[in-house]
Amino acid sequence: MRDDTEDPNYLMANERMNLMNMAKLSIKGLIESALNLGRTLDSDYAPLQQFFVVMEHCLKHGLKAKKTFLGQNKSFWGPLELVEKLVPEAAEITASVKDLPGLKTPVGRGRAWLRLALMQKKLSEYMKALINKKELLSEFYEPNALMMEEEGAIIAGLLVGLNVIDANFCMKGEDLDSQVGVIDFSMYLKDGNSSKGSEGDGQITAILDQKNYVEELNRHLNATVNNLQAKVDALEKSNTKLTEELAVANNRIITLQEEMERVKEESSYMLESNRKGPKQDRASEGQALSEARKHLKEETQLRLDVEKELEIQISMRQEMELAMKMLEKDVCEKQDALVSLRQQLDDLRALKHELAFKLQSSDLGVKQKSELNSRLEEKTNQMAATIKQLEQSEKDLVKQAKTLNSAANKLIPKHH
Repeated sequence: MRDDTEDPNYLMANERMNLMNMAKLSIKGLIESALNLGRTLDSDYAPLQQFFVVMEHCLKHGLKAKKTFLGQNKSFWGPLELVEKLVPEAAEITASVKDLPGLKTPVGRGRAWLRLALMQKKLSEYMKALINKKELLSEFYEPNALMMEEEGAIIAGLLVGLNVIDANFCMKGEDLDSQVGVIDFSMYLKDGNSSKGSEGDGQITAILDQKNYVEELNRHLNATVNNLQAKVDALEKSNTKLTEELAVANNRIITLQEEMERVKEESSYMLESNRKGPKQDRASEGQALSEARKHLKEETQLRLDVEKELEIQISMRQEMELAMKMLEKDVCEKQDALVSLRQQLDDLRALKHELAFKLQSSDLGVKQKSELNSRLEEKTNQMAATIKQLEQSEKDLVKQAKTLNSAANKLIPKHH
């Protein structure tokens, strides 16, 4: 029987839920910290940076891969470009993004677009307009992607709260192309000592969800690294093959050059003989010369074809080398992100153990208080019984005193 956790639809649904929870935490934390800070936010503000990272992960979820010479390419800039067709106000920021000189990749343009939309306080409006056009989004997203499901609409609704925030970005000096978008979970896992038990349970649930998300992301990154390594190996093999073909082509060119020199020498010799020899030999020599010229022409054409093929192979080799460099850079970035995620996963496990210990300590404290309360109630009951006994003894003593007093009063007249 197949495990549900291996079902792609189950995995996608789990990823959507985790991303939605992260978006909720990020938006809530950003609004609270910004209101407490009471000033305009800039690009250096850590909660704001993390918000953009979370939004980038949401927009990348379920993107269809477009095949290029360098491999599969996934970019969320394509869907964002559609917004200007749906909301006219978005045309201004789309044009601004395209005019920025420092942006060279679609990912960098998408990141700049998100920042400008937040500055406009229109991010929620743009996202809602985009999500309502599922027929347009289907060109870029899989059917079970976050932007195609209910979670996308929920996140778009949550973005309305960010309209109370004033943000100001200067993107000319910011390198948006090469940033590695890794979620810093430690910002959302701070547990105060004054939190209530129910809040603690909710945080533990959130931590477990985030841990599952990190493990899933880690698995995807490992698969991506393996795929990239396979591509690098294939490119190395192709490069070796091209090098061998280039050596063969060079040898063939040298052979053709030698053949051309030989044909030239033969042609020169035949021309010289034609001038000195008798007239009856000139006809046969002229025919031989024509054949030699024809052969020379064929050899020349063959040489041109070989040189053209060599140029094509050299160009392909240069493109392969460029692709290998870009893939190596991508692998390094993915490995750095993987190391960071593993570190965060270790931090998550430590926080989980700490919360479990606190919860266990809290349960132990409640048990001790319950036992102490039981003992206090028992002592109270004992004291109440003792008081009743004392009250009864007091009554008995009062009664005895009255009896003795009346007896004494009776004795006193007799003595008189």
